[in-house]
Amino acid sequence: MKNKLWLSAFIMAIVFFIFASFYSLPFYVQKPGSAFALDDIVEVENRTESAGEFSLMTISQVQANIFAYLWAKFDDYQVVFPVEQVRNPHESDEEYSVRQLYLMDNSATQAIEVAFKKAEAEYSYTYRGVYVLSVYPDMPAEDVLRAGDRITSIDQTAFESSEEFIDYVATKKEGDVISIRVDRDGQIIEEELPLKAFPEQPEQIGLGISLVDDRTIETDPVVSINSDGIGGPSAGLMYSLEIYDQLLDEDLTKGYNIAGTGTISADGTVGRIGGIEQKIVAADRQGIEIFFAPKDKLPEEAVRENPSVQTNYDAAVETAKDLGTEMKVIPVETFDDALDYLETLEEKS
Repeated sequence: MKNKLWLSAFIMAIVFFIFASFYSLPFYVQKPGSAFALDDIVEVENRTESAGEFSLMTISQVQANIFAYLWAKFDDYQVVFPVEQVRNPHESDEEYSVRQLYLMDNSATQAIEVAFKKAEAEYSYTYRGVYVLSVYPDMPAEDVLRAGDRITSIDQTAFESSEEFIDYVATKKEGDVISIRVDRDGQIIEEELPLKAFPEQPEQIGLGISLVDDRTIETDPVVSINSDGIGGPSAGLMYSLEIYDQLLDEDLTKGYNIAGTGTISADGTVGRIGGIEQKIVAADRQGIEIFFAPKDKLPEEAVRENPSVQTNYDAAVETAKDLGTEMKVIPVETFDDALDYLETLEEKS
């Protein structure tokens, strides 16, 4: 009898373990990731070499199971977010992944522009069409388009921006049918779709997609970037530094292991990112010596809603202090701020 009870308990424990391992909760867990050396990811034609390294930092973000959720609650450097704080409304897992990869690609494009502009090297843009980030349910595009599609024309008309696309659709009325030409990974699809009012915005009609511009940048010398599935826009600053370093004869790194984070705009502005604390932890674990952190300006509304909210730089400094790291955390508002700091560095002995 006792053996049967033990067997039953053992079987129930296994069933619970399997259930807890595979059942996804409506939360994401964010924890420290890794540092990736950018000279392995970025290659400028006829590039110069450096004694040190620039690295991008990642965070690990996964949808929580029961064990991951409980572990995160007892770890100071793991954070739990409800799904709705991570994904946009109506956004599927696949669409979220597509959006993150687009943001990374767009960040890399912006970084190339910033670096080439600073180096006075040649670059130009080619517009490729309207890039579909997500498709709304119960709208005309639902069964035809998917995230990652590129719309190259409507009614046999090509556009030079997503703004022109939106303006054209705005001239139509609900029920009008438009023809679209779509490039899906090289496969051309042509369809006719009616326009419909959005359920949550009945005054607005459309196909039911969220969209952005799809542009490629051509450069001389040629730049290739292989981010290997890393998503999000937060590597922009570090991409721009690595590209600029490879364009120059001088060594910007001065022999140091340098990492950082922050979005980059075409004008060189460094923007706020999420997960700065986790990136500081990961950088310290991997022997980073200098870390660039965005010195962002907090909107007044954000401060009113959460008086304890910190700038990226302040949060980074606080985390570094808690860790007792010797890594230097440097505030930057622009690409030029990072360059100014690097110019003051002495060569590492």
